[in-house]
Amino acid sequence: MSKYKIAIIKGDGIGPEIIDEAIKVLDAVSIGYEHEFIYEEYLMGGDAYDMTGDPLPQETIDGCKAADAILFGAIGGEKWDSLPRDKRPESGLLRLRAELELYANFRPVKVYKQLLDASTLKPEVIDGVDLLVMRELTGGLYFGEPREKGKDSAFNTMIYSKDEVVRIAKMAFEAAKKRDKKVCSVDKANVLEVSQFWRDTVIEVAKDYPDVVLTHMYVDNAAMQLVRDPKQFDVILTGNIFGDILSDEASMISGSIGLLPSASVGGKVGLFEPIHGSAPDIAGQGIANPIATIASASMMLRFALGENKAADKIDAAIDRVLEEGYRTKDISSFGAKEVCSTTEIGSIIADYVSK
Repeated sequence: MSKYKIAIIKGDGIGPEIIDEAIKVLDAVSIGYEHEFIYEEYLMGGDAYDMTGDPLPQETIDGCKAADAILFGAIGGEKWDSLPRDKRPESGLLRLRAELELYANFRPVKVYKQLLDASTLKPEVIDGVDLLVMRELTGGLYFGEPREKGKDSAFNTMIYSKDEVVRIAKMAFEAAKKRDKKVCSVDKANVLEVSQFWRDTVIEVAKDYPDVVLTHMYVDNAAMQLVRDPKQFDVILTGNIFGDILSDEASMISGSIGLLPSASVGGKVGLFEPIHGSAPDIAGQGIANPIATIASASMMLRFALGENKAADKIDAAIDRVLEEGYRTKDISSFGAKEVCSTTEIGSIIADYVSK
């Protein structure tokens, strides 16, 4: 029997609800595939600040570093928006990414055929979309120094070193080799020196991947093209702030941000999370969609633990749930046979996994 130590960070808002359903599905997998998951729960985010005065306690950093993988829910909410920046929930996540050297963020965007009508785009535009946004996660504008906010002005600095660009580019090209062998590098090289540096470096890295087609696109055009013709993309490679924006835009192609997982990797331990936020307005109501979190658990099995068959089983169970018309409230208008609660969807997926 394989044993894996999983660090659990439930976070704020709907985080505990959706993580509980992912754990339920993982427990079903553990029975069917003779895996044992040892869960250790840690604090991060707003609740962590309320309990300890720190959005990322040292205990959490140490526990995550000792784990085989991290499964994370969501953090944040208006309750903590007035705190100093270094005490806000989001600063805890940024620090954790830096501590674990999680420099690459995988955000796959797959359109489920059962939910073609859920998107605001026409079905013929999105049918068959299967793309991956590869976002650099620990550099760029979010981490650049110097930075300052004054009374009459403020500034931030966008900085990328060659090593930072090379490692994320290699990750994107390696991913493309297993897909359709296309990388579109997104930048703003026509006006930003750092983007021209990014582009030049990506071109250098591309020489080691002659079987992968590299193209370039300015970020404003990329935002437009994602809406106009998303099927043209395979792997989108981009920096931190552009990737943050484009990945959220791309997520809405699927019709609901509650469907899509993500993985942050690069260091020894990977972090797996849904791309949506903590949604405090619906917390505790039992209506949050746990599918993105369950799909994140599948990514954890596949990319962190190498348990591909177990991951395939979860992915198939999600497909079956959607095919049979089980829906949470956010997608209930699209082919729903039965509108289910958060726990009901989790239980159905877990049941299918166990069969």
